[in-house]
Amino acid sequence: MPLMRIVHYPEPVLLAVGKPVAEEDLGPKMQAVVDDMFETMREAEGVGLAAPQVGISKRFFVMDVPEEGRPNPLVLINPEILRVEGEQLGDEGCLSFPGLYQTVKRDMRVIVKAQDVSGAERELDLTGLAARCVLHETDHCDGIVFLDRMTPLKRELAKRKIKRLQKTGKWE
Repeated sequence: MPLMRIVHYPEPVLLAVGKPVAEEDLGPKMQAVVDDMFETMREAEGVGLAAPQVGISKRFFVMDVPEEGRPNPLVLINPEILRVEGEQLGDEGCLSFPGLYQTVKRDMRVIVKAQDVSGAERELDLTGLAARCVLHETDHCDGIVFLDRMTPLKRELAKRKIKRLQKTGKWE
């Protein structure tokens, strides 16, 4: 069972802009939350998990998109997208939308600036699935869910599916 409860759409915390993480919140206290988020994400078989998805309205997330077959755990606190380029179209899911997968257009490459748990700033240049993950999780920090990235028709179909799942009790 995951350590933290993953909230499901349409929980208000998912639709709110997260507050920046303050310097005094960094360090050991933040590391404990991040560790719990990684464990929760892995237990749920996800590749990324943003703070709002576990009920914390703050701007940070964890992700682990394997690189050359090896784990590549990353923590991005107060992420800021500096540049994007290219385009990719692919299936996307979200732990806050269990069982829902949709084709979503994202940028192919992203350059992002963020802090780690100690407060050190870093800049990452990511492509492919890692770029998709950074953009998806940064959206969560901005109160944007992947439904917002779908075409109007796909969004409407997805909302209908969610309503059906809610009625049958298969959507928490």
